Amino acid sequence: MKPSNRIDPDNLVEPAEAAYAYPLLIKQLLHAAMAVSAEQEIIYRDIKRYNYRTLSHRIGQLASALESIGVAPGQTVAMMDWDSHRYLESYFAVPMMGAVLMTVNARLSNEQVLYTINHSGAKVLIFNAEFIGVVEEIRDKLETVESYVFISDQPGEALPSYCSAEYEALLHEGSPHFEFPDFDENTIATSFYTTGTTGLPKGVFFSHRQLVLHTLATASALSSPQTQGRLHRDDVYMPITPMFHVHAWGMPYIATMMGLRQVYPGRYTPEGLLRLVARERVTFSHCVPTILHMLLSNPAIGDTDVRGWKLIIGGSALPKGLAARAVEHGMDLFTGYGMSETCPILTFAQIKTALQGDRERELEIRTKTGLPIPLVDLRIVDESMDDLPHDGKAAGEIVVRAPWLTQGYLKNPSASETLWAGGYLHTNDIGTIDPEGYVQVTDRIKDVIKTGGEWVSSLALEDIISRHAAVSEVAVIGVRDAKWGERPLALVVLKSGATASERELRDHVKRFVDEGEISKFAIPEQVKFVPAIEKTSVGKINKKGLREAYDPD
Repeated sequence: MKPSNRIDPDNLVEPAEAAYAYPLLIKQLLHAAMAVSAEQEIIYRDIKRYNYRTLSHRIGQLASALESIGVAPGQTVAMMDWDSHRYLESYFAVPMMGAVLMTVNARLSNEQVLYTINHSGAKVLIFNAEFIGVVEEIRDKLETVESYVFISDQPGEALPSYCSAEYEALLHEGSPHFEFPDFDENTIATSFYTTGTTGLPKGVFFSHRQLVLHTLATASALSSPQTQGRLHRDDVYMPITPMFHVHAWGMPYIATMMGLRQVYPGRYTPEGLLRLVARERVTFSHCVPTILHMLLSNPAIGDTDVRGWKLIIGGSALPKGLAARAVEHGMDLFTGYGMSETCPILTFAQIKTALQGDRERELEIRTKTGLPIPLVDLRIVDESMDDLPHDGKAAGEIVVRAPWLTQGYLKNPSASETLWAGGYLHTNDIGTIDPEGYVQVTDRIKDVIKTGGEWVSSLALEDIISRHAAVSEVAVIGVRDAKWGERPLALVVLKSGATASERELRDHVKRFVDEGEISKFAIPEQVKFVPAIEKTSVGKINKKGLREAYDPD
């Protein structure tokens, strides 16, 4: 007899009339922190220090102040700042009052910043003085912004004539006792825009329910290991991925819920970041490989004790060569995987206890894409959406379901349907899953090099080249070839003072071909030595830009 999906009304329990349904709203993340960590510190550079009790007061003041200048539930407030305590306050105050927080990618072009603010329908723009040039250039073209709030770290800096108020003065006028209401947990809380290299930026959006569930599941995954990569309440947290990009991977919500000591660095410089790590004893961060490379290449790293510093590395593949350098310094780094559309965390490359002890094996796992975190339904499928074997070899597209994935793109129904074709969100990443359950992204669908009847992973080839002692950074793209369709081109930045020839690097790759790690078609047709590699606004290698530069139509 088949089980029935019908609910027997006799099995339903009537709740007490006064029972609280407890909607999953962002405000609920503050309860435990305020109960057990009210005196814990939140630090902004060398400018501001206050405790969680003050954070709670300032959240209330910000909501009161925004209401006083006309912000109502459902309206959008755009925030344009570097990583700061103010950004943290906006993460809570804006959605908690029922409005939508739109985080402006400050590294986009002025035209793209204008497009994203207009597309979001923002009513208020809060912006840092460092962006005054951008704001003044686009202000006459902003279609929905009615009020401007000015942020300055310099006391007494002149208020632009078009601004309603300065941030601190506005908070001073607001009451800390704002009464944050209950409402539907599916209410939109945040929005921001993807940083893809094709077409206009796409808007994604997330509800209170999604952000709370992402916070709980990610915190659960991070606190699950016995030792390696484990987040706990004695950690000191500092983000090194921008707070405008995917909620800084959701980590400020987690850090606040757990009551951690938090350090916000403002605009990133390697010296400033390492100084804060040393002074504030930072133990937990996250960044893209480009930032990690920047930190490891800075002379200040030699004078900074980074042993035990836990870093989630995401945004793009983590080359083993770079990971090995970090491990040599005593860092506990591991990969995290996700995308703008997934809020973002889907997997972490934490090392199972049974697999610890072998340095080379550990390095291999740290640089994998990782294990799915709780509530993530992750599959690798063929073109018919049929599952492929979990043997570490069969490669297919990674498709996912989780309760925090964006349900579509803002005002873009056709792209939304493509994203969710077949009822799963399509990542456009190709990957494998091994018998241990570890996912490995082998390439983006658009970045795979099709050569000699085979597919060559640009990521795998970048990883191999990065292991050469002279290589600092590398990017691999496919360029057209009359005989083979495409051939790999390696763009290499050498370490300061190091030398290597094109033949030497080709021979280096050939050794991995001889060992069976990669196809013979992966040996680059060309190796070009370059002073730098073009990056996107969030520090990823700009493969599209590189193809346009080195393989133009």
